[in-house]
Amino acid sequence: MNVNATIIGQMITFIILVWFVMKYVWTPITAAMEARSKKIADGLAASERGQHDLELAAHRAEDIIRQAREKASEVIALAEKRGGQIVEEAKEQARTEADRLIAGAKAEIEQEVYRARESLRQQVAQLAVTGAEQILRREVDLKVHAELLASLQNEI
Repeated sequence: MNVNATIIGQMITFIILVWFVMKYVWTPITAAMEARSKKIADGLAASERGQHDLELAAHRAEDIIRQAREKASEVIALAEKRGGQIVEEAKEQARTEADRLIAGAKAEIEQEVYRARESLRQQVAQLAVTGAEQILRREVDLKVHAELLASLQNEI
């Protein structure tokens, strides 16, 4: 056998094999590889988008938590302020009520003092009348003694 003929036969067979592979096998393989590469690239892009969305969601969650804390602190401050106002209003009402009770007690005391004075005046007048009766039993001028007693009563 001739080595040259064998090499030429092998070259022709190799060229036919390369042509067959290029025509029928290479196109589907490259298409499958391109599809697989595109699928992997899409998966990586989706993963990156997912990661980015996760970071955005974490930032939004932090913002919402921060806003909720601020709102809670505002509500607490408002409640404390309102509590202070309620305490001050209660103190003011208590002062007003105490002033009213003190004024009522003073008025009642003044009325009792006035009643006591009137009672004393009446008792003094009664004593004066009793004294006048005793004087009148000795002296008989009733008109003069009545005027004297009336002036005494007015002075008391």
